[in-house]
Amino acid sequence: QVQLVESGGGLVQAGGSLRLSCAASGRTFSSLSVGWFRQAPGKERELLGAINWSGGSTFYRDSVKGRGTISRDNAKNTVYLQMNNLKPEDTAVYLCAATALDYGLGYSSSYDYWGQGTQVTVSS
Repeated sequence: QVQLVESGGGLVQAGGSLRLSCAASGRTFSSLSVGWFRQAPGKERELLGAINWSGGSTFYRDSVKGRGTISRDNAKNTVYLQMNNLKPEDTAVYLCAATALDYGLGYSSSYDYWGQGTQVTVSS
């Protein structure tokens, strides 16, 4: 089993930045790929991007491309999402998820383990 805990959310003004963390415990973290998602009220959960187990491969959806960076520190069992130039429409609960797969990371169905999420609120 893998437990994931997100942190780093909060209230930020438009144009500001946040670094979200996803800390893992349980199964060997370095063997897991991790995705970042968000869900705003009344909207479907949206995949933002993902990083494979080694950190050698990442991808991003258009909604965060150029503003978001996913990285990982396997020694700390943590994956990060750095978000810059935040906009009010970025307001959502941000969640991380993990999978033993190294492919299909663009599909939420590929992920087996989910965190509870951290709230990000961007004021205009």
